[in-house]
Amino acid sequence: MARLITAHLAGRAVPVELLHGGTPVPERERMVDRFQGGATPVLVLSLKAAGTGLNLTRAGHVVHFDRWWNPAVEEQATDRAYRIGQTQPVQVHRLITEGTVEDRIAEMLQAKRALADAILGSGESALTELTDRELSDLVRLRREA
Repeated sequence: MARLITAHLAGRAVPVELLHGGTPVPERERMVDRFQGGATPVLVLSLKAAGTGLNLTRAGHVVHFDRWWNPAVEEQATDRAYRIGQTQPVQVHRLITEGTVEDRIAEMLQAKRALADAILGSGESALTELTDRELSDLVRLRREA
């Protein structure tokens, strides 16, 4: 998908580069420098590459596509734009096609986040404040159609 997006933008004369896990370190550093310097306005990154040691303070938009099962991986990639030195607001966009596996992943992640917020939103002590019935419902296996 990253290659398709890169080709689409390049075909419309938008300067773009693709950084992925197989990008050699020296080229990766050059790509980041070109992006940070403004020579390349769009930097497409694989999620794995975006989650490792980047500092992209020039990023004004982060667009996620092909959602990941683990929300922490996606959040770590988003955090690359929220580094020390960031001087502008960052907008995060998630592209999800209805009815696809990504749509179901998004629903699952939203439910996980809501559950975590309900339990840990007030700190870890919130778990101890659940009633016996709420705690039982939390850990009970159930079938849903």
